[in-house]
Amino acid sequence: MNFDFKEILSVGLILFSIIDILGSIPIILNLRKKTGGIDAERATLVSAFLMFAYLYLGTQILALFGVDVNSFAVAGGVILLLMGFEMILGREIFKHNPTTGARSTSIVPLAFPMIAGAGTMTSLLSLKAVYHVENIVIGIIINLLVVYVVLKSSSWLEKKISASTIEVLQKVFGLILLAIAIRLIKENLFIGI
Repeated sequence: MNFDFKEILSVGLILFSIIDILGSIPIILNLRKKTGGIDAERATLVSAFLMFAYLYLGTQILALFGVDVNSFAVAGGVILLLMGFEMILGREIFKHNPTTGARSTSIVPLAFPMIAGAGTMTSLLSLKAVYHVENIVIGIIINLLVVYVVLKSSSWLEKKISASTIEVLQKVFGLILLAIAIRLIKENLFIGI
C-alpha cells in the first residue's frame, strides 16, 4: 500500500474545493426551505456510490469512447479551471436544475450534480492519473464525512456562518482550484504524444 499523508491531504483539498460543500450552504438551506427537509444520510450514501463508481469504473467508461485518462485529465483540468473562475468571479457557468420534494432533493440536486457531479468525476479521474488509488479513497471518505456533517447541521451553520464568510471561502477555494487545474493540465498535456 502506498499511503502518503501529503497525497491524502492534496486529494482531500482538491475534492473539498470541487464539492464546495461550504459554498453550497445557501443552496442547501434554500432547498431545505422549499422541500421541508434534507435526508443527509441518503444524499451522502448516493454521493459515495457515485464517487466510487467514477473512481473504479470511470476509466472503463472512457475506454468505451476511446479516451485515455491523461486526455481526460487535461479536459478535467479545463473544467476545473472554469469552475475556479466561476467561484472567484461569482458567475454561474455550470447551471444547476433544482427539483422539488424532500426525498428527491437528497439525490437531485444534492448528491448529483452538487456533490458528485461531472466536476467530481473529472477530478477523480484526473487525480487517478497523478495519485495512488488508496490515497484517493481516503480523500473521498474524509470529504463524505465533511459533507454529511454539513448536511446534518445545515440549520446550525446558517446561524453561525455569515454570507460574507461563505463568499470569502468560495474565492479562496476558487484560487486553489485554478492552481490545481493548471498543474493537471501541465502534467498531462504532452504525455503519450
